[in-house]
Amino acid sequence: MGDHPVLTTLKAPAAPAPADASGPAPAAPGADPRVAETVARVIADVRAHGDDAVRRYSREFDSWAPASFRLGPDEIAATVAAVPGTVLDDLRFVQRQVRGFAQAQRDSITDFEVETLPGVVLGQRSLPVSASGAYVPGGRYPLTASAHMTVLTAKVAGVERVAATTPPTGGGPPPVSVAAMHLAGADEIHVLGGVQAVAALALGTETIDPVNLITGPGNAYVAEAKRQLFGEVGIDLFAGPTEVLIVADDTADPFTVAVDLLSQAEHGPDSPAVLVTTSERVGRAVLAHVDELLPGLPTAPVAGPAWRDHGEVHVTADLDAAYALADAYASEHVQILTAEPRAALERMRDYGALFLGEGTCVAYGDKVIGTNHVLPTRGAARYTGGLWVGKFLKTVTYQEVRDPESSAFLGEVCGRASRLENFEGHARSGDLRAARFGGRPLTWTDRAVR
Repeated sequence: MGDHPVLTTLKAPAAPAPADASGPAPAAPGADPRVAETVARVIADVRAHGDDAVRRYSREFDSWAPASFRLGPDEIAATVAAVPGTVLDDLRFVQRQVRGFAQAQRDSITDFEVETLPGVVLGQRSLPVSASGAYVPGGRYPLTASAHMTVLTAKVAGVERVAATTPPTGGGPPPVSVAAMHLAGADEIHVLGGVQAVAALALGTETIDPVNLITGPGNAYVAEAKRQLFGEVGIDLFAGPTEVLIVADDTADPFTVAVDLLSQAEHGPDSPAVLVTTSERVGRAVLAHVDELLPGLPTAPVAGPAWRDHGEVHVTADLDAAYALADAYASEHVQILTAEPRAALERMRDYGALFLGEGTCVAYGDKVIGTNHVLPTRGAARYTGGLWVGKFLKTVTYQEVRDPESSAFLGEVCGRASRLENFEGHARSGDLRAARFGGRPLTWTDRAVR
């Protein structure tokens, strides 16, 4: 398999394999022209007609058109009160984990000043965006954990206004999702889903102010809306199907491997689940366990097609080859089930998140452990990490030249450097300071300072 030799492939996807088997062929976001066309039409309509368009599409797609999509304080309180106390306790526990890790990330980002020449001060500040939007999916899987990852992380970063939105469920606000958004610190909660929600947050309407950054997962239409609006508004990531890759050696428990592969396959019928192992025995046992486990899995109608069409099992000669192959996939989630799992920290570099050892499963990252689960897919881990506090911050710089002699010196260099590039206006801006702070008069046509 390219530079990453595979001894045996025990299972290949039922769908046509990519021609280059050095890793999966990333699918372009928005590749389905029907999805792209529908999304473009909705965005254009919301841009032109604001609330009227939002209400029309919400009625059409979700049978939902209340007087206001935004919940008032009393509505939020009543909705949260309908959630069982044990559920609220669990939400608070998970949010403490997420908040703690996000705060540690924020504390690691420091502002600074340096003096590079006498009286020349350069500085850096990390400023939060003023407003962000958080999309919390509903439908088949109401991902309440997305509220923790998007709303709470933004608030820890210092975002002043976080507008959260989620689709209606059963003809009204989904109580658990609303509770999660409220406890996470959302400043606004809108019961609104789909492209119309993303467009309203990005563009603004008569009743919904625009945001600067939109975060959170969604279906193909939501992902395409974020893609089309990127540039007018920031986004977290171009999201694709959930991915899992497990690296296992001969010490791995095949039953655990099978369970963990299926745990992620149930995200969607297009979710890749890949095993890279140094043990053919483990690989074959995993295949047998998956066949046994799938029929009894309530989500088998989803996990089954994912495993059939996107499941893979590869056997490599050793862990060096296994780690290299795993890096070639650049998977969203990489689980390490080996005798020395922490070795992967030094051996791997292309992944969304690592899960080390049998005591750590990807489901922990999805739901409870505290790291952010909004992660790169489709090979994007080769160039980016996942959502974190820093995504909500803008790293900006400032400059100040306090020393006249330093300004005169920089002006001379600026004049010469600018004329190399034929930027005469830039050169004269430097000439002015070279002359003024160098102690001689200067006119606009004076080019003596070279």
